[in-house]
Amino acid sequence: MMPTKKTTKKEKKKEVKKVKKAIPKAVEKKPKPKLKPESKPKPESKPKPKPEPKAETKKASYIEAIGRRKTSVARVRLWTKGEKEFLVNDKPLEDYFPNFEIQKIAADSLDKMKSQDRFKIQVLVKGGGFHSQAEAVRHGVARVLLKFNPDFKKRLKKSGFLTRDPRMRERKKFGLKRARRAPQWRKR
Repeated sequence: MMPTKKTTKKEKKKEVKKVKKAIPKAVEKKPKPKLKPESKPKPESKPKPKPEPKAETKKASYIEAIGRRKTSVARVRLWTKGEKEFLVNDKPLEDYFPNFEIQKIAADSLDKMKSQDRFKIQVLVKGGGFHSQAEAVRHGVARVLLKFNPDFKKRLKKSGFLTRDPRMRERKKFGLKRARRAPQWRKR
């Protein structure tokens, strides 16, 4: 057997450099020009008639605001023109809120400003129960009335209709039955 010669780090680096120089660099490829397909003459056909401009339908402008309570969110739109009605989720107020007290809560802002039959009001409300939805509607209607006429602010604020009620359900904690209700304690 022949003794093998040990190579040092410097010698290894030199060998790697030689190998790199020996490898020819890749020739850069030029992109091929795209050939346009020859356009065939189209058979004679009738030109398509241009659509006539549609008659402009003006959408009635509205004022929009959002009211909230607990997890309920109400998007309220107010029109000054058109039929004077109060729609909640595309139903009349009396149909959507069957309870008279809840109807009264929802329409409180309008009653306070004595403008029940002055506007068309459309509301989209989601989340929560009937009561919190009615309070969200009241909050949204108050905000929309304020946008309509800033002079309403004093009376609406005094009634408390512009204040967003911050009370929310407290989250459940681990180790407890509910937010604060602890499991029943036994002495023995």
